[in-house]
Amino acid sequence: MFTGIITDIGKVLAVEMRGDMRARIGCGYDMAGVDMGASIACDGVCLTVIAKGADWFDVDISAETLSKTNIGAEGWPVGKRLNLERALRVGDELGGHIVSGHVDGVARITEARREGDSLRLVFEAPAALARFIAPKGSVALNGTSLTVNEVEGTSFGINLIPHTQEVTTWGDAAEGDAVNLEIDTLARYVARLAEADRTIGHP
Repeated sequence: MFTGIITDIGKVLAVEMRGDMRARIGCGYDMAGVDMGASIACDGVCLTVIAKGADWFDVDISAETLSKTNIGAEGWPVGKRLNLERALRVGDELGGHIVSGHVDGVARITEARREGDSLRLVFEAPAALARFIAPKGSVALNGTSLTVNEVEGTSFGINLIPHTQEVTTWGDAAEGDAVNLEIDTLARYVARLAEADRTIGHP
């Protein structure tokens, strides 16, 4: 379980493709305090630490995960920067929203423009997921908990303040980028309950 509050920016140091993908990610975490088998969200994808050094960790990523996220069949390019978050621990502050690290789909940036010091982004979401996205609701994009400004059909807008751009990879965002999208778990359950109510009320 995660919060969508990014705690480090990692860098892909090496990639090995063999059906699945193994990647080595450099980081600023004190890896002595990270157990083997621990979960780290990498651009919103929950991955398991299978090897580690003083300032790096290795992960295996299945072909299924590659196909369902913005990683893609070719895998991450070496040098790519990643938003990182360690799993939530009991007693940690929940500063964002509940994020599972299970990506629901891939959205695409259709518009990027500066508004003062802020960065305004518009995304196109998969139609099956757009109905779960609501104005002033939360989404996780590349692992970052963000608030939705407006929704129009399958498009939705986000505003990124300077701090968010500085402490995440969002300062690099550009039109056309594919982005990992995880919808708010609460929104999913509310929609399911609403569907159940309609079914019960209208057999």
